[in-house]
Amino acid sequence: MIAKLNGKVDFLKDSYVVIDVNGIGYKVFVTMHTFGMIAGKQSVELYTHTYVREDILALYGFLELDELEMFELLIGISGIGPKAAIGILTIADPKTVRTAVLNEDATILTRVSGVGKKIAQRVILELKNKIVDIPAHERAQVTNDTDALEALVAMGYSVSEARETLKIIPQSIQDVGERVKLALKNLGRK
Repeated sequence: MIAKLNGKVDFLKDSYVVIDVNGIGYKVFVTMHTFGMIAGKQSVELYTHTYVREDILALYGFLELDELEMFELLIGISGIGPKAAIGILTIADPKTVRTAVLNEDATILTRVSGVGKKIAQRVILELKNKIVDIPAHERAQVTNDTDALEALVAMGYSVSEARETLKIIPQSIQDVGERVKLALKNLGRK
């Protein structure tokens, strides 16, 4: 099992990156957030999950251990494969997924292609006991950031640009509209 790769970014294409580790190229599928974060970098270190089935051998990579752990929780649920798990983590970071599960809010999960209401409810049911509780003030912030993220993506910004910009905005600002305004100012400076 390959748990981590550290090497040169050979090239990026659609939903994967090829990482050259001592002359061997590894094709690693990534979220759009990770894709955006490693674009333009010479080298990268990714935590990986080796996915093995009868007819599939694939690597999935993540910049943060938290994303890898959430990915592994998600693919452990019947009806959620690696493609759907990557889709969920592209739309929502692990903290947002945990908050959605704890709030029993299936709307975030159903935004992913191939994840209907029934599967989203199964995710909530199966992860509810596996996820550590998040303080109430952090849950509210995650909901605001999800709405702000959707607004920025609808305006044409990438998921990774929107996420990184929202991280900069002080947590004390709770209003979604205000968070979007500040994010647009920050994005305009780049």
